Amino acid sequence: MKINIYYGGRGILDDPTLYVLKKMEEVLEELRVTVERYNIYEHKNEIALLPQTFKDTDAIILATTVEWLGIGGFMQQFLDACWMYADKEKIAQTYMLPVVMSTTYGEREGVLTLENAWEILGGQLCSGLCGYVDDLLAFEMNKEYTLIIEKKAENLYRTISQKIKCLPTSNQAVKRSVLRTQSLDLTPQESEQLSKYVSDDTYVETQKKDIEELASLFRDRMVKSETEEGMEYINDLKSHFNGQQGMQASYYLMIKGKEKGLVIRIDGDELECYYGNDENVDVYGKLSEELMDEITSGRMTFQRAFMTGDMTAKGNFKTLRMLDSFFQFM
Repeated sequence: MKINIYYGGRGILDDPTLYVLKKMEEVLEELRVTVERYNIYEHKNEIALLPQTFKDTDAIILATTVEWLGIGGFMQQFLDACWMYADKEKIAQTYMLPVVMSTTYGEREGVLTLENAWEILGGQLCSGLCGYVDDLLAFEMNKEYTLIIEKKAENLYRTISQKIKCLPTSNQAVKRSVLRTQSLDLTPQESEQLSKYVSDDTYVETQKKDIEELASLFRDRMVKSETEEGMEYINDLKSHFNGQQGMQASYYLMIKGKEKGLVIRIDGDELECYYGNDENVDVYGKLSEELMDEITSGRMTFQRAFMTGDMTAKGNFKTLRMLDSFFQFM
């Protein structure tokens, strides 16, 4: 029989959880149980790998200390890693005993948090151990407290050896019928490999850089596309512009598919073109992108498009007829 202990505290000398774990280890070793402890703070850079240590265990002890609020960050990260990377089939066969000692307030809530987490993961529960410690020396010298700890370890051994079953809980029912997660659908081998990648800082940094480069590439392409779209037809009009001294005209061409209309203002040899919403013009026209492409390629004229009804217009029709003389695409 083998039991793993996962300690989520900070490892300070006056941590009462360490004393409790020491007493439980002594009892379990007397019962010829192989006990291996993992101090999570010593593995903080490889927490994602710790769930892979469940493989050959019959039970685990999740132990932490409430110093000001809740179960602490190390234990929470470990539970997150269990959710993402652990073999759920193995967890379903593994008993868990929560141990939460407090130097402030909240040991019962801490035990409840660990129990809820393990039930949602699908594991088996053992009755937890929690307590408040004001004076560590007095706690260690109290024989009745020591007896309670030892009995808890014996009960854990008895539960595992007899494979005592637990009654169904609402947490398990909620997981089956309500809870929907985005956890990855991977085999145990794939989960183990992924956890190794996640715990590899070099690999993670490389992935982050690759993502940043891809994001920058797509961002540049989007900016370039928006810029090209903003200059569409404007360069064609400027390159084929034929200004006439003393002539003034203004046009607003609403091209289907464009959010804003194409404003054209002519003053002699000067031409101003831009996309905007200025409708204070001499001629207002409406046409499709396909028709505008035919005009700028020289296969169609503004006047012919208007006469055939492909282009609608209102305003000064004399100014409309001048469009083909201002812009000579043929």
